[in-house]
Amino acid sequence: MPNITNLEFDALDNSGDNYLSWVVDVEMYLDSEGLGDAIKEGNKATTQTKAKAMIFLRHHLHVDLKNEYLTIKEPEVLWSSLKDRFDHLKNVVLPKARYDWTHLRIQDFKSVSEYNSAMFKITSKLELCGEKVTDADMLEKTYSTFHANNVVL
Repeated sequence: MPNITNLEFDALDNSGDNYLSWVVDVEMYLDSEGLGDAIKEGNKATTQTKAKAMIFLRHHLHVDLKNEYLTIKEPEVLWSSLKDRFDHLKNVVLPKARYDWTHLRIQDFKSVSEYNSAMFKITSKLELCGEKVTDADMLEKTYSTFHANNVVL
């Protein structure tokens, strides 16, 4: 029997700070295990599938959240309750990500790899909040932040 204390990824924090990445991780994991339908509204999942999904969800919750949602037995109810509680974080993360995107400049970094890392972190946040950033947008952003002396037409 596998060690039940091992987590596939970080548990959902009580503050919800990691909610956006946690949702993506949970959805991918449940889909990979064939349990993804158990969290969808109006699902026709079997009792066993729902139980496996519920065990997984509860295992990946902070202990305070686990205690708070102790009486919920259906995974889709737990999923929607967590969504109602934390989904507003997109409204908090999006303006910050837009601000970071607007003020991202290549000359503020020591290396191109540091700049790329920062840019991909920002674009990931934007995409988690529903804004699509294309490769063309990233190239335009990079080129537009070059110092005028370094731009060759």
